[in-house]
Amino acid sequence: MSEAHETVQLDTAKLAALTEEPQQQLFVLSFLAALEHRIDLFDSDDASAHQLPIQRELLRIVQLTSPAPTRLIRNICGRCFAGVFRKGDRKLLFDTINELLILVNSGKDKDLRVKHAAAHCVGEVFDAAGDSAVSVATFAASSLMKLFKNSQSHCGLRSTIMKSLGKLFKMVGSMADESVARDAWKQSRNATIDKSSVVQVSALQCMEELIKNTPYFTTLSDHEKLQNAVYKAFDSPSSVVRKAAASCLATSLVLAYSTEPAELVNKHVKKAAKKPKRNSMQLADEDAVIERPSSPALGKKQPVKLALSLEDILKQLSTHYVKPATPARCRAGIAQTYIEIVRRLGSSIVEANYGTIANHLLVDLSSSTGITINRFRLLTTRKYVRIILEEVIGKKLLGETGQQNAIRWLVNDVIKNYPQVIKERPEPSKHTLAGALHAVASLVKILGSAAMTVQDLVRDGILQTLQHPSYTVQITASWCLRSFVLSVPAQLLPILTICMNNVSRELSQLTTRRPATSDAFRKCTGYANGLAAAISTAPVQPLYASVDVTSRILSLATSLLKSSGNYDLRISSTQIQVAWILIGGLMSLGPNFVKIHLSQLLLLWKNALPKPLAKDSSKERSILELSFLAHVRECALGSILSFLEYNHRLLTADVSKRISSMLQNSTLFLNSLPGKKTTEDPAELLSPALQLLDYDLMVRRRVLQCYVKLVKLSQAEGLQANLLTVAISFFADPEKYTPSSLSTAIAHSAGNFESLWDIGDNYAYGVGSSVKGFDIQAYAFEGRDSNKAIKHWITRESPEARIDETLHTPVLGSIEHDSVSLYLPDMQTDECSLAPPATAVVDSAIDLFTVLLPMQQPKVQESILEQLATFLASNTLQRDPGRKAAMTVNIATSLLGALKCAVGNVIPSANLTTPSVLKIMSELLQGFVILPDPFVRNVAYEALGRLCSVAGNTFTGSVINWLVETVVNNRDPNARAGSAVALGCIHSHVGGMAAGFHLKSIIQILISLSNDPHPTVHFWALDGLSRTIDSAGLTFSVYVTSTLGMLSQLYVAETHNPDVGSLVSSNLELELPTVSILVRCIDSLIGVLGPDLMDATKARELIMTMIGQFQNESDYVPRMEALRCLEHLSMFAGQFIAAPQYVKRLQQELGSEHEELRDVAVDGLYQMMKPDAERVFNIADPGLEDALWLTLDEQPNHEGVRNIIRNWMTQTALDNPGKWVDRCQSVMTKTIERKNGVVQQQKEQPKPSAQADLNDEEVAGMASGDKEPATTGLEPLRWQVRTFAMQILGELLSVGAIELSKETEAPLEEKFVQKIGDIVKMAFTASTANVVDLRLAGLRIVDLVLKMFGHTPDPDFQDAPLLEQYQAQIGSALTPAFAADSSPELATVAVNVCAGFIATGIVKDVDRMGRILKLLTNALENFSADTENIVIGDLKGLSSNAQVMVKMAVLKAWAELQVASKEQTYLVDVVKPHITTLAPMWLSSLREFARLRFEPDVSTNASGTTSLGGSIDNIYSALNRDTLLRFYQDSWLKLVDAIASLIELDSQFVFDALDGKSSSEATANGSGPRDDINYRDEPVAFFFVLFGIAFEALVGGRPGVGGALATKEQNLEILLALKKILHPSVCGHAIYQNVIFSETMDLLDRLVLTEGLAVQLAIVDIARALCIEHPAARGKNNKAGNDGDTGLSEEIDQLFELTRIIVLVLTNLLPNLVDTKKSVRQQLPEEAVNLIRMSLDALVDAAEVFPAVIRMDLYASILHIFITILGTGVCQSEVVPRSLPIFKRFIRIITKTGNKNDQDQVVMMVRSCLSSIMRVLDHAKLRGEAAIPCVRNTLMSAALLVTSGVNILPPNDTHLPLLCSHLLDSLLDSQTATIATQCIRLLLSTSPKSATDQEIVRTLLPKLVRFVATGEIPGASNTQHTSEPTQLEDVRNAVALVLTTSFLQTLFGEQVKLTLCLFVPMFLECARTAKAPKTMGLVAQRLLELAASEREGFKAVVANLDQERRAFLEEVLKRNVVAPQGTGVRGPGTVPSIELKMNFGA
Repeated sequence: MSEAHETVQLDTAKLAALTEEPQQQLFVLSFLAALEHRIDLFDSDDASAHQLPIQRELLRIVQLTSPAPTRLIRNICGRCFAGVFRKGDRKLLFDTINELLILVNSGKDKDLRVKHAAAHCVGEVFDAAGDSAVSVATFAASSLMKLFKNSQSHCGLRSTIMKSLGKLFKMVGSMADESVARDAWKQSRNATIDKSSVVQVSALQCMEELIKNTPYFTTLSDHEKLQNAVYKAFDSPSSVVRKAAASCLATSLVLAYSTEPAELVNKHVKKAAKKPKRNSMQLADEDAVIERPSSPALGKKQPVKLALSLEDILKQLSTHYVKPATPARCRAGIAQTYIEIVRRLGSSIVEANYGTIANHLLVDLSSSTGITINRFRLLTTRKYVRIILEEVIGKKLLGETGQQNAIRWLVNDVIKNYPQVIKERPEPSKHTLAGALHAVASLVKILGSAAMTVQDLVRDGILQTLQHPSYTVQITASWCLRSFVLSVPAQLLPILTICMNNVSRELSQLTTRRPATSDAFRKCTGYANGLAAAISTAPVQPLYASVDVTSRILSLATSLLKSSGNYDLRISSTQIQVAWILIGGLMSLGPNFVKIHLSQLLLLWKNALPKPLAKDSSKERSILELSFLAHVRECALGSILSFLEYNHRLLTADVSKRISSMLQNSTLFLNSLPGKKTTEDPAELLSPALQLLDYDLMVRRRVLQCYVKLVKLSQAEGLQANLLTVAISFFADPEKYTPSSLSTAIAHSAGNFESLWDIGDNYAYGVGSSVKGFDIQAYAFEGRDSNKAIKHWITRESPEARIDETLHTPVLGSIEHDSVSLYLPDMQTDECSLAPPATAVVDSAIDLFTVLLPMQQPKVQESILEQLATFLASNTLQRDPGRKAAMTVNIATSLLGALKCAVGNVIPSANLTTPSVLKIMSELLQGFVILPDPFVRNVAYEALGRLCSVAGNTFTGSVINWLVETVVNNRDPNARAGSAVALGCIHSHVGGMAAGFHLKSIIQILISLSNDPHPTVHFWALDGLSRTIDSAGLTFSVYVTSTLGMLSQLYVAETHNPDVGSLVSSNLELELPTVSILVRCIDSLIGVLGPDLMDATKARELIMTMIGQFQNESDYVPRMEALRCLEHLSMFAGQFIAAPQYVKRLQQELGSEHEELRDVAVDGLYQMMKPDAERVFNIADPGLEDALWLTLDEQPNHEGVRNIIRNWMTQTALDNPGKWVDRCQSVMTKTIERKNGVVQQQKEQPKPSAQADLNDEEVAGMASGDKEPATTGLEPLRWQVRTFAMQILGELLSVGAIELSKETEAPLEEKFVQKIGDIVKMAFTASTANVVDLRLAGLRIVDLVLKMFGHTPDPDFQDAPLLEQYQAQIGSALTPAFAADSSPELATVAVNVCAGFIATGIVKDVDRMGRILKLLTNALENFSADTENIVIGDLKGLSSNAQVMVKMAVLKAWAELQVASKEQTYLVDVVKPHITTLAPMWLSSLREFARLRFEPDVSTNASGTTSLGGSIDNIYSALNRDTLLRFYQDSWLKLVDAIASLIELDSQFVFDALDGKSSSEATANGSGPRDDINYRDEPVAFFFVLFGIAFEALVGGRPGVGGALATKEQNLEILLALKKILHPSVCGHAIYQNVIFSETMDLLDRLVLTEGLAVQLAIVDIARALCIEHPAARGKNNKAGNDGDTGLSEEIDQLFELTRIIVLVLTNLLPNLVDTKKSVRQQLPEEAVNLIRMSLDALVDAAEVFPAVIRMDLYASILHIFITILGTGVCQSEVVPRSLPIFKRFIRIITKTGNKNDQDQVVMMVRSCLSSIMRVLDHAKLRGEAAIPCVRNTLMSAALLVTSGVNILPPNDTHLPLLCSHLLDSLLDSQTATIATQCIRLLLSTSPKSATDQEIVRTLLPKLVRFVATGEIPGASNTQHTSEPTQLEDVRNAVALVLTTSFLQTLFGEQVKLTLCLFVPMFLECARTAKAPKTMGLVAQRLLELAASEREGFKAVVANLDQERRAFLEEVLKRNVVAPQGTGVRGPGTVPSIELKMNFGA
């Protein structure tokens, strides 16, 4: 125990030795951190054993006075106490509590910090083990409450006491004393109105714990008191307080939730409850409220337990929310309460009661009169409802089925009630309808493809509401329609058609029905907006668009504009509005469409925006007329804005100038409007809701928006000079703004004005909408939807944070503020950012200023900035502080935008570097940096940093000096805070290198300010420090130690956290959490240290200690930032991190309710799993994999989780593919129960009685009766997750396929084969799902399976294919792809799979191919029928583009089958019946492809035999070009291959099709003109189509024409097809036309130099074929030597080009052919060897085509190539042996020439060649052993040179004896003897023999005879005999065989006899000298062969032998032939049946 005591004892001596308190605190911190770590590692026995020393030590530390315990120390002490009692026994529990309570109850002499620590530890001890200390709980609670009363001046202590009380009652629960609990309740309720926010938060948390865990506060009275307290707390400026209050109220209401009829049945109770509740909201006196709830039915002993239905719960909140007097903060708090309630109710209850909740939010809230009378209130409420209904419920709580059911409810119960049909179902209000439509849009967007199940319902509902008279409903319905069409693109065409018809119908009724009503006008615009919104989606999904509908829409619009002058103003204005809306929507189709009509559009715009004439005085016009004129301009300008957005490619200088003049005309018109722009006369109003003032604002907004786009795109060409002045007048003129409402003006007058951000009139003195708290939105020049927005780290993204953000957003946007945004791309993410027109004018003016200012001359810039400064200093602003605040924000925002534009080089001419300009800007920004408004300061220091980055070092220095002086001299916390962040911003924007000179002073100032006790100062100083560290990088290294020390001291200190005593500091700390920025600073330091962390032990340990403490913070933001720190640490010093604990922490945070924290955990896991994923899963807790899939289910598009799974699969796929297949299958079949809330969790607790069980069962039964999915509560993972699982499976198969192609490892294939059943099952399940995307994924798996395992045999039945047993599943998987609810993409993939299945050969019998072949055949028949509406299966209504896509897929599929039929003969029967249909279709598709690819944009060619839509398609061919080219591009190569294969088969009908004979346009003789091709001499009409496509593909893409036609990998395939296309029967002489030939040669040249060996081989084949088939070759015999005309020379040039290409291939491989200094060192691969062989072969063939004069030179060149190859070292093993047959053929060719002159030249060449060979041989022999292969090859080459063809060498050639000598020498070398023997055989076996041959025989024969006889060669230079005699014997025998067979056969007559006279003695001598026994046998055999073949001659020779030799001959023959046993030739025991006659001489 003493040892244990020592290990946990604080070294007080060391502590006392430290003099400074911060150092003492750090010492205690390090001790406690180590102790806490040790306790974490304890098991229960260790905890019990060490409990006493740890308790003593902790109590000692709590009582320390130097250093007194600070927040961090007491927190660790509390956790240590809790850890010990949670793990160990509880013997010391009472002692510990009593000891702590003694400290709590000690007198005033005790340090308050000690009491604080003791109070905190009491709470922690009770939290860990309070259930074992119930007896002291009352005393503890009383002591804490007593201390609470005595510590009114210390906020932190009072907060801690409240937290401790909450923890106490949490554990004691129902065993708590009621009186004490009620005292605590009262005290905490009183504390909720405390001035300290941190006390309010803790008090509310304490009340929540009391409600949850004690049974004493469930009455109506308690609830009302709680409600009153919460509503007061809601009005707190602190978001943390509001969140705690919302949580508390939600807990109370959710616990009161009941569905039990018995609890809800007493109507009297409900009435009694409702009445006082309503009064209690209005009464301030709580005592009066307490007496009200009593009821005669119940006595006081049985208080009424609060039981509320869901409707009652929601009504409780809405009643207070809709009161006009309710403050904005209170409404935000109630909105958060709604969120808390639905979360705690849980998914199943919310899903079951979605209708109730949605009806309440949409009707009781959104449509309440108290809300709708105030526009800002309405927009706020709408935003809250969307957050609750769409983000929290729709996105998070509802499952896929729930989302679909929610859509059904919204459409059936809300949307379809308009117009009213049933009397009992009243028509919903416009606000309800708008909310329901937006909710449907959100749900449809989330569901994506799964929305198909409700598509008809949704479509009908939306289209019904488009005619609603409310503009808001119309625009929301259009927005919903757009979202719907994007999710269900198949509905685009029907919707366009319906809307188009409705617009036409309503317009015709408008002009015929009199009088026209306002509803009729609105119907027209409603349908027009819907139509424009839908048509704008066409470019995103071109497969579903229709050119026909597009042209009809444009025709309608132009006709409306032309006819609008025939009607009165109101009808005319509607027609014009409809027309421009439609044109605006059509602009989204892009330049390909618009350029056709551009001239017409410019004319229409010019007419709509004329220049006002002098006589057109607006004074003479009525308000109605002026409104009409303004309205027309606004509509036209909207279409111009859309044009500029989508068609910037068409913006030439002329078009820009025209548009600029139109905008100028519009400005002049606006300036001419009268001052009075309002009227009370309804007859003077064009629209009942809009005055002329509104039209004025809308036109100004449009003009400015157009200017912004125009300036960005055309660099301000032709703009009016005063545009900049006009712009600043809109956002910075102190008087030029629309005054606020009277109530706003009174509320925010000079004396009362507090903050601009609290104003709730949706205008706020004309402030811009770019500033959203600390975030600054992107400017127009950056793109509103870009990632260029400045996002502050302090901004959170949760629903609660978005609600809080609304409180400081004075201007709320909405989609109806700008209907043009329906078809603009900027607004695709958040339509709520659209500001109202008045604010949009300000925003656009700021945007215009940002792009114009940097482009101006310095003098202009200076004057404009001076004007801004003058505006800001105006005296009128003193009386109007609101306008001054708005102007300040606008000017700061505009300056930041201008600087971003200048820094980002958006505009090349941007420049803001003039000193005078910099000075004015810096003065303005310096004034903003020190303002009290933190949001303005944020904008200012971002701008100041960028200003310094463009201004240079001197200016930067002066600004930094000014900031330092401000810090020193200005004591205002805001000024000091702004200066601190400005320093950090300057450093981060200027950069570490440029700002290095100022780094020291910046750091000193920031560190000094970081120690400032004021929260505003030290928080923002630390933010500035973090920015500085990040940007300084390694230059900060020298300051790391001091900075780290300072940060750790601040963390331990008591001044930098919310628990400080001071009220002001505490409240500020709560809103600006210093701990969060401390963690960020630590993270920045980790980045600076980087890999140095490995060595910096002290710094690393301190960092690890601090991160460990950050992870225990209650707020999630520090925990999140701490995880980021650990992620970076794991990269730099991973081995020092406790990986198991870190991974488990990440795993725990995966389930966090905070999305940002979850995202950081995902990032951390990704980093950990990058190197070794399996290790992470091994050290994690079980369930990590499930957690990842569930996280992905909550956020299906989360790229982080997807990357983790993908990375994991890539690492482990090949090791265990079966496990991954199982994993994917489990995801596909996994069912989950959506998150349960508080209610379900409580009901899962043990039931008190059987009656409760019965009730629960009944409830469950009712729930299951209500809703089918609720029977189990389970549903599969979202379709996006299942689709991703199928993608992972596809990637797994792809990886496996690649690996199997590298090496056919049986184990890997076996692993896949074992799982093939599961894979097919998954693919089938996915392919038959109800979501198109999932079906696509399933079919792709089927396709991969067919490619991988199509040829794999079944392991059980080797004769049967593996996949044969799955034919039925594959067929069934394909069927849904052709169903009515399919899509073109799906049908396309299915067609490919059908072809793949048939081509694989799983089923080879055509009759057994069943429905798969039938699908393909039917598809072909449908497309060949040439009908307008193609039907594939049940899939109908395809657009023209979709038809082309599917058609090309069908043709490609058949083309693949045709190509495969060359190898798979069974396919011939499949394809043959259809080939006559297919060939013309293939060719016509290729022609259409060529037309799209190569013809000009606007096609004037109207023939278009393959066109689907006639002339409209031709007119708009450019519109569809990019879309259609993609389909053709995927298929054309297969089509060309199919045509080429048919050409190869030489089928007549193919040539007919190629020649266009099948076309009715062809004339009898083929010379008649054709529309598309008009050639004369070409054999086939389609040659140039095929050749042109192939040529273009090989050349590569042209710019602007759809990119490359083929990938580099496809070049080989194209060349092989091209080879067949260039067949003479196809191309004729066309390829040899000069231009075509030269271009082709250039292309082949380039390919030879850039492509691989396979491509070069194909090029050699092409060149060889072109040579052989050249007209010169065919006409060579007819051209005599005198034919030297130009034609011949051109032909020869072409032949030379072709030959040169072949030689070029050789020189690439063997550079020493052209440069002897170069050598080939690397070993040549097999492919290269083959290429050399083919090239040589082609070269020999090509040479024969040339005329004789040139041919000789070519022969010489070829011989040179052969000799060079022969002398190249790396060629000896493979190249030369394969080249020798070609060499032999070549020699045979050249030696057969008959011309005398030619013969002489050939002789010279051959002699020279032999000489070169001898030279190579000599060199080789000098190199010894290494050159043996070369010796062999040269000997054989020389022999072939002499013996191939006719030997034309002269007999006296000096090289022949030399050759013979080399051959004889080689016989004596065992390594060359064999080849020498073969060469000798070649030389001796020639017949008939020329004189040269005879000379060779004379040279060789004597020496060979001597060699056979004696084994020696006279005069041989090689005297080194073989080491082993047996080898020499073998050589002698081989030579003997050559002499007796090959040589002897060439002799005749007397030559034979003479030779026998020589040979018989030779053999006898050989037998006599033989050393090997087998030689005797071979000699005997040879002699017998001679005797048999030349009987008479042999007799004569034997007769002439002397006696001794004859006897020896007999002995040899007898010994080796008569004794059969020794020879082993005959079987054992046998005897010869014929005896040899030995007496030859007789």
